[in-house]
Amino acid sequence: MASIASSSSSTSTLSNGNTANYRGPFSIMTTLFFMWGFMTVFNDILIPRFKEAFTLDYYHAMFVQLAFFGAYFTGSVIYFFISAFTGDPIAKIGYKNGVVIGLLISATGSAMFWPAANATSYPMFLSALFVVGLGFAMLQIAANPYVTILGPEKTASSRLNLAQGFNSIGTTIGPLIGGFLIFQYFAKTGAHGAESVKMPYLAFCAIFLALAVIFFFIHLPHVGEGRVEPGAGALKYPHVVLGVIAIFMYVGGEVSVGSTIINFLGQPSVAGLSADDASKYVSIYWGGLMIGRFMGSVELSEMKAAKKQLLLVVIPLLAYLLLWLAKSAPLDAMQKGDTGALFSLWRDQFVANWSVFKIYLPFVGLCWLLFQFGRANAGRTLLIFSSTVVVLLLTAIIVGHTVAMWCVVAVGLFTSIGWSNTFSLALDGTGIYKSQVSSLLVMAILGGAVLPPLQGKIADVTHNLQISFIVPLIAYAYVAFYGAIGHRVGRNKLPSAA
Repeated sequence: MASIASSSSSTSTLSNGNTANYRGPFSIMTTLFFMWGFMTVFNDILIPRFKEAFTLDYYHAMFVQLAFFGAYFTGSVIYFFISAFTGDPIAKIGYKNGVVIGLLISATGSAMFWPAANATSYPMFLSALFVVGLGFAMLQIAANPYVTILGPEKTASSRLNLAQGFNSIGTTIGPLIGGFLIFQYFAKTGAHGAESVKMPYLAFCAIFLALAVIFFFIHLPHVGEGRVEPGAGALKYPHVVLGVIAIFMYVGGEVSVGSTIINFLGQPSVAGLSADDASKYVSIYWGGLMIGRFMGSVELSEMKAAKKQLLLVVIPLLAYLLLWLAKSAPLDAMQKGDTGALFSLWRDQFVANWSVFKIYLPFVGLCWLLFQFGRANAGRTLLIFSSTVVVLLLTAIIVGHTVAMWCVVAVGLFTSIGWSNTFSLALDGTGIYKSQVSSLLVMAILGGAVLPPLQGKIADVTHNLQISFIVPLIAYAYVAFYGAIGHRVGRNKLPSAA
């Protein structure tokens, strides 16, 4: 294990010595986080669209997530076995080429939506989502560890939270644009409901191809451990194994909640909203992740205390305002080309939405308070925030009505730092096995494929969507355990991992 310590040390020195030079590459990488956030959240729009178009129950509608996140698992398993038998592929081809390959695979999957819509075939749509997921798996395996090593290891959580913040900008505006395009703009009278997804995914195909060309020609520095070594060394770390389970639970819990919001808010016993109106609350859910992740990037950084406290107030308020403005956008007027009344309509909806956002504001204040208790410690913050999610979901199950609605929507704020903190804690001290650890962690995104159908099955069997939130509640309870204890298990037996 001494060789691991040596390699890790050399990387840390390289990062510390050239931190300023990594700002450009880091900025470029954030475009990927934005794009896969924007596109992943479209699944939450596809679920009610396909449920209606193909007359599906909750269980079969959740196959959207099974196909998409199942591809993450499949792609990561393939990557892990290749790295175990022949050495880490990304260490051989470089992070940039790994990104280009991922983008091309995602473009292919997006293009497959066109024939699936023409054939009006739910299995073909699921196949297309599976291919998109394979591409995203490659992107995740390459991008996440690359971001963590673009600087000192002790601030890796801060950088990953910042990158995930841009991911959350995509997930915030995705439901607004996706709900508008799929439920309104491309939903033609008399046409099958699945037709409305053709053009958005064709646009995604073009964007992925353009990004692939850009990444192929730009220069990204090769930052790495400097060695390619076969074997399953990543599994020697107990905190990695427990971290894989934590990522499984985290992603499964996050996706389960996001996938059920539209149908949950549509129930008369909760809010009785239409699918189009409920999709805007999905954007608030994912917008909470944006607010929390930008706050996390500040709280877990090494900036001076006074500047940190200032930004911890300014950033959430600006993100909150952005979310408010986005939800107030007069999309109907934009569709009709009525630009003359656009500003006044936007202003009127902005004012009208205060009745909604004044309820959300105290949750933002609670998020700020919990970061103070976290005291810039990734594990402690993960424990506090995941425990808060457990309390919110338990309240939603027991209380119901408007309280349940806002508890579920507010989960986004407190699940925000879950991915970044868990990922960086699991990667910490793994040296030359970072990319292999990353493949295992991305493999655990399988949770997003397994837990939503499980929640859907419970909802179908009990005829109670509310009680089905017990699934993400249990998932977040485990994530809280990892933040408290799991990330430290076995570390004292591996000096090189310290």
